[in-house]
Amino acid sequence: MIKFEKRIIMKTIQLNNAVWKEGDYFVAQCLNIDVSSFGDTKEEALSNLQEALELYFEDNEHPEINIIEKPEIVGSVLKYA
Repeated sequence: MIKFEKRIIMKTIQLNNAVWKEGDYFVAQCLNIDVSSFGDTKEEALSNLQEALELYFEDNEHPEINIIEKPEIVGSVLKYA
């Protein structure tokens, strides 16, 4: 009996994530793709985001990734009616 092994080629990608406190929870969002998660702590939110991103990439053969260089948080004031 001959055994064949399937080799999986692992890819690496650098993603930019943001995390902030919203009410009682921390929200973590990937800026490169539309995936986010939350948790009771910053670390939990980021860990949950990591898991969500892994699932996203497993389920998408050709994911659309926005390249973001040097993200910066910029505040603004908006008046609206």
